[in-house]
Amino acid sequence: MSAPTLLLLILGLALIGWLAARTRAAAFATRPGQRSPALPGHHATFVALCTLAPALLFVALWTTISPALVTDRVLASPAAAQLPPSGFERASILSEARSLSDHGLGAAFHPLAARLAPAYDEAQGHYDALAAGIALLLAFGSGAAAWLRVRPGLRARRHVERGVMALLLAASLIAILTTAGIFLSLVLESWRFFQLVPVGDFLTGTHWSPQVIDPADPGGTLGAVPLFWGTFFIGAVIATAVAVPLGLMSAIYLTQYAAPRTRRWVKPVIEVLAGVPTVVYGYFAALTVAPAVRQLGVAIGIESASSESALAAGLVMGMMIIPFVSSIADDSLAAVPAGMRDGSLAVGATLSETVTRVIVPAALPGVVGGILLAVSRAIGETMIVVMAASGIATLTLNPFAPATTVTKQIVDLLTGEAEFDSAKTLAAFALGLTLFLITLLLNIIALGVVKRYREAYE
Repeated sequence: MSAPTLLLLILGLALIGWLAARTRAAAFATRPGQRSPALPGHHATFVALCTLAPALLFVALWTTISPALVTDRVLASPAAAQLPPSGFERASILSEARSLSDHGLGAAFHPLAARLAPAYDEAQGHYDALAAGIALLLAFGSGAAAWLRVRPGLRARRHVERGVMALLLAASLIAILTTAGIFLSLVLESWRFFQLVPVGDFLTGTHWSPQVIDPADPGGTLGAVPLFWGTFFIGAVIATAVAVPLGLMSAIYLTQYAAPRTRRWVKPVIEVLAGVPTVVYGYFAALTVAPAVRQLGVAIGIESASSESALAAGLVMGMMIIPFVSSIADDSLAAVPAGMRDGSLAVGATLSETVTRVIVPAALPGVVGGILLAVSRAIGETMIVVMAASGIATLTLNPFAPATTVTKQIVDLLTGEAEFDSAKTLAAFALGLTLFLITLLLNIIALGVVKRYREAYE
């Protein structure tokens, strides 16, 4: 039984339980002298939740353990007797056989994978039928038990509210657990990397050349300082120098000077920039901005100006994060009480003085938060630097010189044919962990600034 069919059957049982419970609750609700602490809809929702929750929970758990059960059943079949010993070749044959079974492909690179595909079909069908039967029995049994509990004294409303609260709690925990999983995976792989490369060499080394690693001294060519500098120079210096003035000035204009009709069409146009795919920005940077930047460098006498310069990537990245600065600054400026603005104008201050001395300082926490959010977005950007920045790690203040970033190097390290246990590949996880911690630090600083400069208005 396919997963959509099983899901429809479970939903059908839940609907039947909902209708049956509502009918039963409506019947005793109309009897004279009987009062229920819940409405018929609460009883119906209670039965539907009791029908759905156990079955869906079982299906979610089953999807995590069923692949291992299917593989064990296939390994016990006669066709698996010819498999090589445990290793990469064995895993690749099993993976190919599973793909043949799942996608119904007729051709196989390894003949043994084609012979194992029917065993995968049989094992998958066996466990799918078993899982479907258990899930339907759980749905029917729990729904029937809940329906038998429907009576005037049942506090179904309280049970429904607790069930909904549990769902909301589970939804909120998904983001936390996902972040924790990402962090733990980075920490574990980074620990393996730092067993090969000293932490000091990685964090303070100034030479980055992962293509040539000396086994006797792997840290000598894996110094990440040039990567950190390139990331900071492109994302936090050049991009911010472009985005902050333009974003803040556009927000001031739209909230304080623009006519309502102008604001209605200018603000959505600015926010459209946030919806442009980053790969489009990358193409724009590589095909249009980068050559123009190189020609500008040559025109002003910098013959070594590169078409993969930090300035080209930073300019386009700054344009990309303008909506982040503008939208959050716009909301912060608009949230300043109108009485402060009117009071400043009433005592004789001009509109420009009111903006610079009253409105902007009052909206400073939100403005700073928007800037730090934009910086975090720029530091973590990948496609623009992959397509416009260089792969050469340098320490330079020349914006026309080639530069690279942490994200570009992560892409380069993980798209080769190096072994996963090598220092070259594991370096990507160390770089990812460092980038994660930098972003976390920026968020902590943002919270500190907001807490320090927050003011309460009535």
